Amino acid sequence: MSRLFMFEKPLGMRDTLPELYEKKHRVRTLMEDAIKQWGYQFIETPTLEYYETVGTASAILDSELFKLLDKDGHTLVLRPDMTSPIARVAASRLLENDLPLRLAYAGNVYRAQQREGGRPAEFEQIGVEYINDDTVSSDGEAIALLVSSLKQAGLSQFQVSVGHIGFAQELFKQILGTNGRANALRRFLYEKNFVGYREQVNSYSLSSIDKKRLLQLLELRGDAEVIGKALDIVEDGYGKESLIQLKELWDVITDYGLEDYVKFDFTIVSHMSYYSGILFEAYAGNVGFPIGNGGRYGLIEKFGKKASATGFAVRLDKLLEAMGPQEVSNSVECIFFSQERRKEAFQLAETMKAEGKKTVLQDINGVKNLDAFTKKFANTTFLIGGA
Repeated sequence: MSRLFMFEKPLGMRDTLPELYEKKHRVRTLMEDAIKQWGYQFIETPTLEYYETVGTASAILDSELFKLLDKDGHTLVLRPDMTSPIARVAASRLLENDLPLRLAYAGNVYRAQQREGGRPAEFEQIGVEYINDDTVSSDGEAIALLVSSLKQAGLSQFQVSVGHIGFAQELFKQILGTNGRANALRRFLYEKNFVGYREQVNSYSLSSIDKKRLLQLLELRGDAEVIGKALDIVEDGYGKESLIQLKELWDVITDYGLEDYVKFDFTIVSHMSYYSGILFEAYAGNVGFPIGNGGRYGLIEKFGKKASATGFAVRLDKLLEAMGPQEVSNSVECIFFSQERRKEAFQLAETMKAEGKKTVLQDINGVKNLDAFTKKFANTTFLIGGA
């Protein structure tokens, strides 16, 4: 077996050094405070789950799951998302009284990478699950809370794009049936490969009218007026029901006063098979990947409870990338002491910490480069030699 190099890490894993840790901690705390203000309660779930339950329910590709065996031979997975574990908890512990639940989380998820490609195999998500309320008002609340939490975290410029899983599904079903041609188009939409989508549509043996309808889907992005345009390309059925929901959602969004943050995008689809209604994605800055996404899902039924839910998850690493360079305030003070004044230094440090000051105690004999070390602190105090 080849020797592992001492500085190497498993594929896709990252170290979080102090400066980045402080930035993540600050942003996470701000978002948690915003979420708590809306009455959501935070919970934690295990890092390890059973493959047969959370692993199969998660809708993450099997090849992306980290699997291992326990001592009894059961297959376990490192949780690949947070929604599935929370659905498990809600179904088993929290839905006994059939009441709406507002839950929140902040934790790491794990998805194995086939090759590096710059993608992390471990990343942190913070988000909410609004469970057992199937009204459009709850979808609107999830979007409004996403906007509120991003603003409170310090992100000023971003957009939430809203779609509906049912619209494209119904359009493809009406024109293409349920065969692989529809799956191919969904894949192009998920990858945001609109050139490939157009080429694929033009390669099909369809009437010019049907090709035009499929291509018009790409134009359904913008303000509320695109709902009317969408009505023109879909026949009666679930597609029109989805438009009624989106019109109601827009009324909710306008009542929140969030029109400037929300746009419609009917090209939004998801690789998560459990999504069942309104979908949304948040974009910001020059980040090509959504910094957060969410929507309506029926996953809880896989755990034996009939309950619809909506929610969102924000990728903390992507959010920090969108926020750009941030100054980390250095408020730490240092007391340098010699042995003669050690006790005095310890007493001074206790006083400073009681005042809320971050304080380092440093034996001056333990520092090789005093000039370089003092630059790490906002203020320094020297208790050296005789008092």
